[in-house]
Amino acid sequence: MTDLLDRWRAAARAAGATDVVGLTDAGHQMLGRWREPHRHYHTVEHLTAVLDVVDAYAGSATRPDLVRLAAWCHDAVYDPRAAGDANERDSADLAGRLLGGLGVPADAVAEVRRLVLLTAGHAVAPGDADGGLLCDADLAVLAAPPPAYDRYAAAVRREYAHVPEPDFRAGRARVLDGLLALPALFHLPPLARRWESAARANLTRELTTLTTAP
Repeated sequence: MTDLLDRWRAAARAAGATDVVGLTDAGHQMLGRWREPHRHYHTVEHLTAVLDVVDAYAGSATRPDLVRLAAWCHDAVYDPRAAGDANERDSADLAGRLLGGLGVPADAVAEVRRLVLLTAGHAVAPGDADGGLLCDADLAVLAAPPPAYDRYAAAVRREYAHVPEPDFRAGRARVLDGLLALPALFHLPPLARRWESAARANLTRELTTLTTAP
């Protein structure tokens, strides 16, 4: 995990953190959240995948350091039993407390909070390059090859093991319907060209499975 801690410290320092000593403890705290035992998809592997996309397309962002911090924070609070956008709101609140305590300037903290909240619905305004990059990175799995996509969907089901199958199917179908209803799943032109059609095909395939009687 040394590499991830280095990436956390580098992003926080670039964002203006002044509590250099506290950075490592904060990074361990964040990694502890991403390693919680009830997580099966929203894990350190997902965090790493999101950071890798952000790094690869950092040139598209206005403040890539803040996008990286938002990636760290966007699922830091993850309770599958939470309702609505509670996880995103709680993750944004955690980002505010943690980054503020590390001395990150208030305007940067506010931007990280804004970015985290975008991941509740992945609706990004035109011209919002930083929001587009974060949301594109978060949804990259949707465009994975079908076997990898199916592993992702199965991992999400495990996170919701407490939900009876009929209720899970209905709720998951609503999520997929909402994604398919977005004007665009991906916002950065190169990612849209590479991923949009594959992601819609995967979503449609899963939705068909969910809405077909077992």
